[in-house]
Amino acid sequence: MKHRSSPARQSSAKMLENNVGENVGIGEESSHDLHKYNKVSIVPLVFLIFYEVSGGPFGVEDSVQAAGPLLALLGFLVFALIWSVPEALITAEMGTMFPENGGYVVWVSSALGPFWGFQQGWMKWLSGVIDNALYPVLFLDYLKSAIPALESGLPRTIAVLVLTAILTYLNYRGLTIVGWVAILLGVFSLLPFIVMGLIAIPDIEPSRWLVVDLGTVNWSLYLNTLFWNLNYWDSISTLTGEVENPSKTLPKALSYALIMVLLGYIFPLLTGTGAIPVDRELWSDGYFADIAKILGGVWLRTWVLAAAALSNMGMFVAEMSSDSFQLLGMAEIGMLPSFFAKRSHYGTPLMGILFSASGVILLSWLSFQEIVAAENYLYCFGMIMEFIAFVKLRFQHPNLPRPYKIPFGNIGAILICIPPTVLILVVLALASLKIMAISIAAVVVGLVLQPCVEYMKNKRWYDFSGSFDNPDCQYASV
Repeated sequence: MKHRSSPARQSSAKMLENNVGENVGIGEESSHDLHKYNKVSIVPLVFLIFYEVSGGPFGVEDSVQAAGPLLALLGFLVFALIWSVPEALITAEMGTMFPENGGYVVWVSSALGPFWGFQQGWMKWLSGVIDNALYPVLFLDYLKSAIPALESGLPRTIAVLVLTAILTYLNYRGLTIVGWVAILLGVFSLLPFIVMGLIAIPDIEPSRWLVVDLGTVNWSLYLNTLFWNLNYWDSISTLTGEVENPSKTLPKALSYALIMVLLGYIFPLLTGTGAIPVDRELWSDGYFADIAKILGGVWLRTWVLAAAALSNMGMFVAEMSSDSFQLLGMAEIGMLPSFFAKRSHYGTPLMGILFSASGVILLSWLSFQEIVAAENYLYCFGMIMEFIAFVKLRFQHPNLPRPYKIPFGNIGAILICIPPTVLILVVLALASLKIMAISIAAVVVGLVLQPCVEYMKNKRWYDFSGSFDNPDCQYASV
């Protein structure tokens, strides 16, 4: 860790407190001429979070296949309580404490130092790109029943490339556009499930919701499906610098989005499992479209298919925004070359968008379940570091400015991290050997990559606009 030269060196705690205060100011003001670009207000932010985390019930079908109706319904309720709520609360506190692009990279760097901040950035960016590779797969899985040629081969490959290019261009055009597009897509994607639920009321049999057979539960598929559908609450933190008045807007947006996400899962599951007899083998990707046809006819099935397609578009652009602004934030604090910090005339991080799109294309050959398992594994590593950073900053620097602070004191800060940490360990333990090997190899790449980037920085092979010893960005390890 580099030290800032000073005639009289401050203590670690005092230096961090002084400079985090500067960080907050810099996030609220703009050291990068951000006043030229429109800030994201609360309504688009809610829908961006909604798409970062969920995007609707598309992809939850596997939870019923893996465990049956009762455990699927209970799973989403329990997981929301022990995973989504703690993650959203921590994001609200840390995001308002460090209201700048880079998000969790800045949090971990402030608590554990820049080396681990880089590892956090690498793992979370990679898991985000893996996540984004899923959406073209889901999009085509919903369309292949109507267009069988998209199931495999060259037509599927071309469709992935064209879809990725179109959505990448949408990200290039600006975060404000992405936010308002997310609102329109969100409303359109959720409406057919409201209609389906109303149509299904006469056919609902509550006893079907209680079906469970513990002996046939596929625990790995069940937990990975729940985990994937209820995580990524922290992703919005990487573009907090683009948010209007983040100290007030971010906590409210997270709470509203949490309610929207949970209702968006529970209501369709209640409809689908209660209105028709449950055949678990049929509950796989795209099955909600079949349920729509049974309940409402071809027109409702077509609407659900269109909603699925547009929902995947929303999830893609939201995730790419988060991934690309994370790279911009890392460049602004000297972790990556300065060309990652350059913006297009729309205010978007051009190189970050291109790198993220390239990763999506390279990873799109993986299957749905492989993508979910791989991203979950990497995401778990990153979340462990976030929890450590959160607790460490709470104990070592309790007086730092926190516009939003989780109640119940430091003991509450520890307790809120215990249930999700246990869940993380379970998800890691249930991963296949293939997923473990791929994920650990990716972690090793990050451990090697950071010294290589530092070497390039010291050799001045590339320009680095920021530095770890920049007064705007001080860390705890001094």
